[in-house]
Amino acid sequence: MVNSKNSTINLYNHTASEWVRRQPLSLSDFTARPIVLEMCEPLNQLQVLDLGCGEGYCTRELSRRGAAQVYGIDVSQKMIEAARLQELENPVGIKYEVGCATNLQQFGDEEFDLVVAVFLFNYLTIAQTQECMTEIARILRPDGRFIFSIPHPCFPYMREPGYPFYFQVEGTGYFSKRDQLFPGQIWKRDGSWLNVQLIHKTLEDYFNCLRMASFNTMPIIKELRVTSEHIALDESFFSPLLDLPLHLAIQVSK
Repeated sequence: MVNSKNSTINLYNHTASEWVRRQPLSLSDFTARPIVLEMCEPLNQLQVLDLGCGEGYCTRELSRRGAAQVYGIDVSQKMIEAARLQELENPVGIKYEVGCATNLQQFGDEEFDLVVAVFLFNYLTIAQTQECMTEIARILRPDGRFIFSIPHPCFPYMREPGYPFYFQVEGTGYFSKRDQLFPGQIWKRDGSWLNVQLIHKTLEDYFNCLRMASFNTMPIIKELRVTSEHIALDESFFSPLLDLPLHLAIQVSK
């Protein structure tokens, strides 16, 4: 079993500064995060937790869109330092802390109206995903919402690794490679790239974890992809991924 926590901490402690941005720059800033943030609306007066917040890109946007209080939690000390620095430069009242997604004991039962996890679960094993979702169900208020995005489980197996986004899976093995860690890269529009990771899980794995955490309502699911608007913005950057399922955005209610 891969030590996913240490692997994630090491990766992001070494690359935290590369993630800092004040406007959309990486591929998923265009193809995923805007849709996830739209799904979070309305945010007015909500208590919100951004789990796996990184340097706070989405956390700050959740605050700007009207949340009463936003908390950001990330396992990487350097990512939290980067988030806190931006909060000092432009205070909006966000509270950031280093923490583990599978243990949220610093929060009481039914404390949040909304929990958001943007590309967190690709760093967790199946067992860790189960633990995390169980904790999220505990801290959500009745009728609270849980919204998260993941790389589409099919995506790594649908194209050869290459620009502008890939995970280096080892041949075929959608089912047999479950819980294995694969490296990947996602590019920015400035030509640089970010190192990312994937602990592969199937769709069945994700929905089993939700069910076992007592999320039993019908989910809202969006398959996220390159659109005609993206092509019009920057054809050379987005066109290699046209008509491929890049990410999933999923919303469930308690």
